[in-house]
Amino acid sequence: MGKDAPPRWDRRMQQRLARGEAAALGELYDRFASLVHSLAHRVLDDDAAAGQVTREVFGHVWEHPDAYDPKQGSMRSWVAGLTHRQAVQRLRQTGAAALTDGGDGTSEELEQKVRRASAAARADYIVTSMPAPLRAALELAYFQRRDYRQTAADLGVTEDEARRRLRLGLQLLSTANPHHQDGLPFPPGHGQHG
Repeated sequence: MGKDAPPRWDRRMQQRLARGEAAALGELYDRFASLVHSLAHRVLDDDAAAGQVTREVFGHVWEHPDAYDPKQGSMRSWVAGLTHRQAVQRLRQTGAAALTDGGDGTSEELEQKVRRASAAARADYIVTSMPAPLRAALELAYFQRRDYRQTAADLGVTEDEARRRLRLGLQLLSTANPHHQDGLPFPPGHGQHG
């Protein structure tokens, strides 16, 4: 892995996967398995189902490495998009099967559940992907109930910088809204391959 910048690492990883290097799949798994599993679990709220989605996502990546297009975004975003689509598909399938078997609820309620799970997974992805300074400011403000002045003091930055970090972090999080970007859970172009 070395100190390659992510885009270069992404291209090299895709090339290695396309050549069928099993070690590349292991490296990719080591790097993204916890992300994939946590996103799938956030949507499905089921550890076994999240494990199955994790296996399916890495199986898809292994079988279709050329489906990743570096021009569309990072490999991390592509893998997250694959995970999201697979988890939502599984949630819809299990929900629809439960409705068919006489379970409680309606198809509208199922779609609401899917939208809420998608937004929660998107928010988790955004928080784990944002730069550490933004994440630290949000964590202080949200979890420790610090205002921007206290956040600035805790981080050792100016109040203006603390406000900027909080504003940018909140703007990023606002994109998790399922109605944002025409309801797309991830930026356009990410995870649309395969």
